[in-house]
Formats: sequence, structure tokens, C-alpha cells
Amino acid sequence: MILPLRRAGPADAPAVRTLSRAAYAPWVPLIGREPMPMTADYDHAVRAHWVDLYEEDGELIALIETIPQDDHLLIENVAVRPDRHNAGLGDALMRHAGALAREAGLTELRLYTNGAFARNLAFYAKRGFTEISREPSKLGGTLVRFHRLLA
Repeated sequence: MILPLRRAGPADAPAVRTLSRAAYAPWVPLIGREPMPMTADYDHAVRAHWVDLYEEDGELIALIETIPQDDHLLIENVAVRPDRHNAGLGDALMRHAGALAREAGLTELRLYTNGAFARNLAFYAKRGFTEISREPSKLGGTLVRFHRLLA
């Protein structure tokens, strides 16, 4: 599946915030706090990062936020509306990140997630990401870092 995505602009920040909060809300009971994407500054993110949006009938359904680095593309946030989980949108967004990295001349994707998010850990591993480190998070819990080299 190839998604028609568009780059977010400043006017999209409220919708990006709303979708991210909805997508990460199920994790709150597990870790006892809001995950970082629920508290991020999306006014800043849509100006400073690449935030690509998937919409249907003008409604935001999914997004991916990436940050180009010197030697890799960091996937900062992948959010899919909860009622659209398991529809292949996450896969399509991850493929999009790979295409963005290649277009930027980068050969590696990196991301991180909370070690308590078993579903996320399995999702990334199934898509060819390799765990590279685990470290205590400043917010509590364990931060798990992954990477994937692009062919």
C-alpha cells in the first residue's frame, strides 16, 4: 500500500497533537504517565521536522514524524488513529520513512520506544529493525533504541 501523504504545516499542529494523543493514550495505564509523543511541542515539530500526514476526506488518520541527521533518519513518531490499527498504515509509513532516507542520501533508519511497549518492540523487529541499546529513560522505564540499514 502506498499512501498519499502530504507534509504538515503550522496549521496542522493541532490535528497532529490530537492524533498523537489518541494513538498513545492506551499506553498511559501501562507506564503510569503520558508517553513523550503525548506531550511533545507539535507547533515546533511541524516547523522543524518532517511530519507527513495521511488523510481521508480531510480527516487525519495517520502520521510519521522524522528528523534527518547527518548519518541517519530518526523516526520520532508514528501515530495511527486507534480505530485504524492493523490496516497496514504503520507498514506504509515505515516504507515512506525508508524512501525519505534514501532521497536524502541516508542509508539508515533509527527510532526508539519504551521497553514496556511490547507490541511496538515486536512491530519494529518484524520490519527488520535491530535493537541496538536499552537504557534507563529520564522519565522512568527503559528506552529501547533500534536501527535498520537500508539496501
